[in-house]
Amino acid sequence: MYDTITVRENGKDLTFSFNDINAYHGGGFPGGVVHGLKAMQAAFPLLSDMPLERREISVLTAFSGPGGRDALEMVTRALTDGRLVVDKSIGGKDVISDHPGPYVFRFTYRGKTVQAVIKPGHVREEFVTLGAKMDKTAEDVLRHEALKAEMANRLRPLVAEQIYNASVVALDVK
Repeated sequence: MYDTITVRENGKDLTFSFNDINAYHGGGFPGGVVHGLKAMQAAFPLLSDMPLERREISVLTAFSGPGGRDALEMVTRALTDGRLVVDKSIGGKDVISDHPGPYVFRFTYRGKTVQAVIKPGHVREEFVTLGAKMDKTAEDVLRHEALKAEMANRLRPLVAEQIYNASVVALDVK
């Protein structure tokens, strides 16, 4: 239940699970896959009571990780169709101490925008610091891989609203 999301394509419902998305992604960044999935799960119900037509969803995010990108792409096809924009300026720095870091997602559907922002405490500073380290030792690489899996395993069973605050965004109308 917490591992799936349903959208529509040409009126046909398509349901994607974490395992589907992670397989499409290749498994290298399962935590990012979870973040993309949970952000969509938090935001989509505020955009419509029905499954969204996937090719009508636009995404603006500060999150540039490959797992999140692939989750967004598989579910919405926004990257392929040119509806996915990464803009680091809408988030904090890529450190958890500057909340929310890059974990900000804005989804627009049929003229309505919902923003999903991570709640504090779900991404560990060690994960971010180690991920940004340029000269990783073999031990660092193993630790970072373990932290990726740990984050995915810790967040997957949670309801999206436990991880992300989602709210309708008022657009500037001039």
